[in-house]
Amino acid sequence: MNRTIKKVAVLGSGVMGSRIACHFANIGVQVLLLDISPKELLPAEEAKGLKLDSPLVKNRLVNSALEATVKANPSPLYRKQDVSRIKTGNFDDNLKDIAGCDWTIEVVVERLDIKQSLFERVEQFRKPGTLITSNTSGIPIHMMTEGRSDDFKKHFCGTHFFNPPRYLKLLEIIPTPDTDQAVVDFLMHYGDLYLGKTTVLAKDTPAFIANRVGVFAIMDVIQVMQQLGLSVEEVDKLTGPVIGHAKSATFRTSDVVGLDTLMNVANGLAQNLPNDEAKAVFQLPDYLKKMGENKWLGDKTGQGFYKKTKDDKGKTAILALDLNTLEYQPSQKVKFATLETTKAIEKLADRFKVLVAGKDKAGEFYRKSFAGLFAYVSNRIPEITDALYKIDDALRAGFGWDMGPFETWDALGVQKGLELAKAEGKTVAPWIEEMLAAGHETFYKVNEAGVKQFYDLDSKSYQAIPGMENFVILDNLRATGKVVWKNSGASVLDMGDGILNVEFHSKMNALGSDVIQGLMKGVELAEKDFRGLVVGNDAPNFSAGANLGLVYMYALDQEYDELNLMIAQFQQAMMRMRYSSIPVVSAPHGLALGGGCELNLHADKVVAAAETYMGLVEFGVGLIPAGGGTKEMTLRTALKYEEGEPEYNLIRNTFMTISTAKVSTSAAEAFDLGFLRPGDEVVVNSNRVIAQAKAAAIELADAGYTQPVQKTNIKVHGKGALGMFMTGVHAMRQGNYISDHDMKIANKLAFIMCGGDLSAPTEVSEQYLLDLEREAFLSLTGERKTLERIQSILTTGKPLRN
Repeated sequence: MNRTIKKVAVLGSGVMGSRIACHFANIGVQVLLLDISPKELLPAEEAKGLKLDSPLVKNRLVNSALEATVKANPSPLYRKQDVSRIKTGNFDDNLKDIAGCDWTIEVVVERLDIKQSLFERVEQFRKPGTLITSNTSGIPIHMMTEGRSDDFKKHFCGTHFFNPPRYLKLLEIIPTPDTDQAVVDFLMHYGDLYLGKTTVLAKDTPAFIANRVGVFAIMDVIQVMQQLGLSVEEVDKLTGPVIGHAKSATFRTSDVVGLDTLMNVANGLAQNLPNDEAKAVFQLPDYLKKMGENKWLGDKTGQGFYKKTKDDKGKTAILALDLNTLEYQPSQKVKFATLETTKAIEKLADRFKVLVAGKDKAGEFYRKSFAGLFAYVSNRIPEITDALYKIDDALRAGFGWDMGPFETWDALGVQKGLELAKAEGKTVAPWIEEMLAAGHETFYKVNEAGVKQFYDLDSKSYQAIPGMENFVILDNLRATGKVVWKNSGASVLDMGDGILNVEFHSKMNALGSDVIQGLMKGVELAEKDFRGLVVGNDAPNFSAGANLGLVYMYALDQEYDELNLMIAQFQQAMMRMRYSSIPVVSAPHGLALGGGCELNLHADKVVAAAETYMGLVEFGVGLIPAGGGTKEMTLRTALKYEEGEPEYNLIRNTFMTISTAKVSTSAAEAFDLGFLRPGDEVVVNSNRVIAQAKAAAIELADAGYTQPVQKTNIKVHGKGALGMFMTGVHAMRQGNYISDHDMKIANKLAFIMCGGDLSAPTEVSEQYLLDLEREAFLSLTGERKTLERIQSILTTGKPLRN
């Protein structure tokens, strides 16, 4: 069956339901969002003379839930206007409308009787052959279809999204024995390609994969914490970014998610896992029970493991809970000698051996917690999944771990991890020793063809990870000798099919001289022996911008010749990319700011991850975009003049985008701001971005790419527009909305975008605007206020308004 999803019904508009609806709206799908009708009127409704059967009343719950969701921060929508794709209704009047839906997703309260009752009603209206799934996180999937028809059962499956669905990538697919394999295959593919998810096939076991292992890890850490007498702050320091977990670590994350959620999952596992060798770990300690009784559930109740308060001077203070006394104390700074030794170790995989070798309490913590985790995941195969890579995929995508349990074990060494577990009295599954005895020393490896493989328990051999053929993994290319050039900040890799890739590996992928050299070299090599070039990387962010530290150093020492050369080289690299004889495709994701944004502005095509946050943010540090960003945005605006819109309005909008340092909250919004153009692409699954960028480069090359010619006919407006801008900026200063320094930067930006103080509208060249950019940038680096702003960014990460 050639299945197409045009319209989805979401039954239940709570936190998960409304956010799932928003994510389908993000990708262009029409959504019908339904919920129950209220049983009684509110005083305000009675005052208006409304009745229970009034549409306003009947849809009150669903409309209120959706309205609250749309206001949430971070937003569940790529763009606010995408909410127009969601139509609301209630179960009484609108359940019949699911007949026009291709997929119905149940997201109501976690009670089997309520779900079964709803499914009985759904079957009255559902069109045979359409998908029907449940987002349950705890109820056995197979129990929900009791009494349903064969067609219902055949098309029924568990689809467990993680909250928030837009940002957390995991989607667990849980079939029943009756689910048609074609339905499973479709959901796995659709979740990956269209919803942007890491789709993981899970067995119908309690809590499935991610919550089973993730909640075990949290509860085990709590036990180790008690054994070692560690504090809340100490555990969060030990379980955060240093081991590749979120900055919120263990307890801050629990506060954000809600302690009630953690306790509910732990209680469910404790009750439903009679044969789990570690079931005692899921028993709640007394202090957790007490916190639950006190309603200290985290952010939703104002306090949990942490509590935000005000000191006697009105300044915000963070308190941490002392688990021995259940009293809040000022949060303490934490230091461990073992952690100090890892500060210089940038690569995550290289830290684990150092951490477990620690002689202090931190080292003991890691030995105990890793031992428990390794033993636990080894014993979950084949119970919760037949393949170890699925556990790693689930923890990375659902809990935000940079490395899954088996990847972490590999980094430490499988034999070393086994010895660690035994030393802590943990029982590891027999297959681990059998694997080692057979000469297989790792869980993963990359073969000669650059394909990542995992150790398969059934065949007792290494097998390719299914679906990886759709991705380009740069680490795999590197492991198989595909690096054709590199320096300290960038590498050029051969992706095959005549396409090269330039990858950055500076801190935050900042664009310094070494990265610029890498870009220039990439273009040079591609023009000589290849067909195209991709600029992309597998780091958390594409690029946070130019190397501000270098700018600050040169400016502080008044090395203006060096600064001028640096800016000129940056501009040259951007123009070299734009006007090369081969197509250049950029593949941004995460942050693409400042110079990172300018790089994308000069690519022939951009293939962006949906979660791309792009913007020219130089104003925040007292500068203007000078890597071709101001020139390019002026050029793009001039191209729109032919469309008939008022020219001053267009250039003013662009000016405001740059001068307010607007950053897109998604790739979709980057189109609205002009950072992306028609013809650029958005890929929802960030894992597919580089592969799609490569395909785009091949397509451009195959279409007969011709080297473009620099533009010399960019219309600028001179004094007429410059006067308008300067008047507006002066008014902003008079109203005290901006500082004197802001006014100076804004006037310099206006000067560039207007082409200087030309007496009449004139056509100028790209190089003319680039020269104005560079001159303005250099003059601003001589300003004390600019240096103060840059210093503030470098030392605190926050801009200084002066």
